[in-house]
Amino acid sequence: MSIISLIIKREFVAKVRNKSFIVMTFLSPFLFVGIAVFVGYLSTMKPDNKKVAIHDETGLFVNEFKALNDEYVFQDLSMVDMKFLKDSITYESYEGVLYIPKVSNNADLENKIEFISNESPSISFIEKLQEVISKKLTKENFKNSNLDTIAIQKAQAKVNINLAKASGEKSLRGINEIKIAIGGAFGYLIMMFIIIYGNMVMRSVIEEKTNRIVEIIISSVKPFQLMMGKIIGTSLAGLLQFFIWAIIGLGLMFVASALLGIDASPAANIPPSIVKSAHQEFGGMASIYIQDLWGLPIATILFSFVIYFIGGYFLYSSFYAAIGAAVDSETDSQQFLLPIIMPLILAVYIGFFTVINDPHGTVATVFSMIPLTSPIVMLMRIPFGVPWWQLAISISILFATFLFVVWFAAKIYRVGILMYGKKPSWKELYKWLKY
Repeated sequence: MSIISLIIKREFVAKVRNKSFIVMTFLSPFLFVGIAVFVGYLSTMKPDNKKVAIHDETGLFVNEFKALNDEYVFQDLSMVDMKFLKDSITYESYEGVLYIPKVSNNADLENKIEFISNESPSISFIEKLQEVISKKLTKENFKNSNLDTIAIQKAQAKVNINLAKASGEKSLRGINEIKIAIGGAFGYLIMMFIIIYGNMVMRSVIEEKTNRIVEIIISSVKPFQLMMGKIIGTSLAGLLQFFIWAIIGLGLMFVASALLGIDASPAANIPPSIVKSAHQEFGGMASIYIQDLWGLPIATILFSFVIYFIGGYFLYSSFYAAIGAAVDSETDSQQFLLPIIMPLILAVYIGFFTVINDPHGTVATVFSMIPLTSPIVMLMRIPFGVPWWQLAISISILFATFLFVVWFAAKIYRVGILMYGKKPSWKELYKWLKY
C-alpha cells in the first residue's frame, strides 16, 4: 500500500472515530428536522392582530382598509379627539393612528396625511396605505372631473406577452429562476463543504503541529504526501457524513409525516375544488414547466457537480492546509482566511445577480473560467446551456490551477510545518516560497 493511501486511511479513521464527529453526524439531522418542524409550526400560527385607529375627517377612506392586511385591524375612531388617540398610542392601546385631515380639495390632501405611532412601521405597510389612498383619491378626482370611471376601467389595457422558443415550442416566465435555483443549490453545497471541511483540514494540521506529532510523521513522509493524504482523507469523511445526514434526514421527515399526519406534498392544504380548477386552467402550463425542466442538461449538471466538487474542494483545501502549517493556532489563521473566503462569496453574488440576467454575458463567462469562482458560477450557468468547449476549458483551468496551488502550498507546508513560536506575515510566506 502506498504512503498516501496509508495517510488517507489514517485521516479517515481518525475523523470517523472522533467523538464530536460521531455526535454531530447523528445529532445534526435531528436538529435540522426539529428546526424545520418548529419553523413550519410557527408559519401556521396567525400573528397577533395589531389595532390601527383611523381618524378620517373627510369620511372618504373609513371603509377602504378592511381587506388591506390580516395582521392589522382598522377601527374607525373619527369621532374621537386626536389628543386621546395619541395618548392611546403612548399606552400601546393602538399600534398607530392614521390621521386624514379635512381639506378644501384633494390635491392638498396628498401631502398632509399622517401615520402616528411609537415605532416606525414597515415600508410595505406604508406603501399599501398609500396605494389604497391613491386609488380612492384618483376615483374621486375622476368623479369631480365628470369622467366615466367605468369607461376608463374598460379602456385600460392589460398586456400579457407569451414566451416562445425559436424552435416553435412554448415557454413560460419563471423558468430562469428555477434554473438559477438548481444551479445555486449545487454551488452553495460546494461552498459549504469547502468552508466546513477545509477548516477541518486546517485544524488537523494545527493540532498535529501543536502536539509535535508532525515531527515524527515528517521523518518518514514527504510534506506533499502528508498534505494530500489529509485533504483526501478528510473529504472522504465529509462525504460519509453528508451521506448519513441525507439518509437520517429523509427517514425522519417520513416518520414525522406519518406520526403527525402531515402531507408533505405541495397541494396538501389546498381544497380539492381549487386544485381541480387550477389543474384545468394551468394544467397546460405545468406540462410546459415539466417539459422545460426535463429539457435541462441533467446529466451534464450531475457530472459537472462531481467534477467541480472535487476540483474546488482540493483547490481550496490546499490553501487551508498551507495556512494550518504556517500558524500555531486558529486565532493566528484569521488574517489568512479572508482572502480565501472572499472569492467564494464573490462567486455567489455573481451567480445570483449576474448569471440570472445574462448567463452567457462577459462577466458570467469570465468568472466561470476563473478557478477560484468557477465551481459556483459555472454550475449556475450550466442549466442555461453552456457550450462544451467552455466547460472543457473551465475544468482544465481548474485542475491545472489545483496542481499549481498544490505545488505552491506544498512549499509553504514544507517550511511552515516545522516552524514554531512565530506569527508569520505575508512577507514571511513569500520568503518560504523561495526555500
